[in-house]
Amino acid sequence: MQGFVDQRPMSIAQWLILALCFLVLIMDGFHTAVMAFVAPALTRELSISKASLGSVLAASLIGLAFGALAAGPLADRYGRKRVLIASVALCCIGSFISASASSLSTLVAYRFITGLGIGAAMPNCTTLASEFVPANRRALLLNLMFCGFPLGASTAGFVAAWLLPGHGWHFIFLAGGAVLLVVTALLNLLPESISFMVVREYPSEKVRDALRQISGSDPEALARINEIRNFKGDQDRKSTDRLPWAVMFESRFLVGTLMLWLTYFMGLLLYYLLTNWMPTLVHDAGYTVSQAAIVTALFPLGGVIGAIFCGWLMGRVNATRVVSGAYFLTAVLLVVMARSTADFGYLLGITFLAGLAMNGAQTSMPALAAASYPTFGRASGVAWMLGVGRIGGIAGAFGGGLLSQAGVSLKEIIFGLTFVAAVAALALLSKDIAGRRAAGPQTSVIAEKI
Repeated sequence: MQGFVDQRPMSIAQWLILALCFLVLIMDGFHTAVMAFVAPALTRELSISKASLGSVLAASLIGLAFGALAAGPLADRYGRKRVLIASVALCCIGSFISASASSLSTLVAYRFITGLGIGAAMPNCTTLASEFVPANRRALLLNLMFCGFPLGASTAGFVAAWLLPGHGWHFIFLAGGAVLLVVTALLNLLPESISFMVVREYPSEKVRDALRQISGSDPEALARINEIRNFKGDQDRKSTDRLPWAVMFESRFLVGTLMLWLTYFMGLLLYYLLTNWMPTLVHDAGYTVSQAAIVTALFPLGGVIGAIFCGWLMGRVNATRVVSGAYFLTAVLLVVMARSTADFGYLLGITFLAGLAMNGAQTSMPALAAASYPTFGRASGVAWMLGVGRIGGIAGAFGGGLLSQAGVSLKEIIFGLTFVAAVAALALLSKDIAGRRAAGPQTSVIAEKI
């Protein structure tokens, strides 16, 4: 059935599916970042110390990891649409109850619940969207979709600046929950993944209805759909009877699975350490607070350009090597950045370029993971990569503080992160080599391009 999607131009219905997933990721980014913006007001009102605030931020990140790990197998068993709706609804509930938090313990619990929803929604957006877009444009479209996450994080700052002075932090959580309530209702309009329904042997009429929904009024496509009597997937029934998450650990996927985990872990460690601690580190290096903020802002700014370019290139040549090359370029640019900390103008330019390469690579990882597994285990593969990677994000967020407290300089930290980026690049090269050696044509095709 993927062939039917691949051979036709994108319909309005498919663009709407992509747009709704983009909207979910905007809200994911919003709710991931919003605590940082409401923290000053919240700590004053609830008498929470700055040290204790770390537990609130950690609760959300831990929820993200657990949500991702749980959601993948559930989506492979019960459907992408159902689990996505449940995930967004859980995030909605978490946002509403966060507005009523009256102590540190309740806030930690509520942010953990919100994190569970965010963590579960992201991989299911990736999986659902990947199964509704043509293969030759999948990486580019998924990368564009994932740009919603940093957009949502930026939106959180603007919303906080607008609402905090007049309405307080409670209202920001209420507003975020209200938007999620609307998104949950809109998600009910989406069809279930056609590939999933075929693999799970749904009634033919349900599959046919979903195909009609994405075909619109195309008479040729509708005629072709009506002619099909039996829908068959690319996996046999025996394979789908196994536990979905077990697919990741089959011999033909095991090396690729571990390398995807290692790469995403290293990428998030690097990203969270730099974005969370670069303002402090740059300031400690002798620059003003304003200059430190400008340098830090430039690191994610090039991410959209990097994501679009990587996605475009992944659809044309070996996708795994494209992303590996982006991580390797990040390592090279970090070396240059470490040697440029004394020159502010040079530091600005290199930081922007390093962010372009790093964010392009990291944004491309979900698309790469989605293409690395068959339908019956795809959601598990994507979700577990995201979940394990979150541990790297937590390590980066806390590691930067420990390094700063130990007196490690900005230059030394950036030199150290060079090796982190290099490990990510080498891990993907190992995945590519293992994919080519693995038995079976499917793995070889996956290794070539998305």
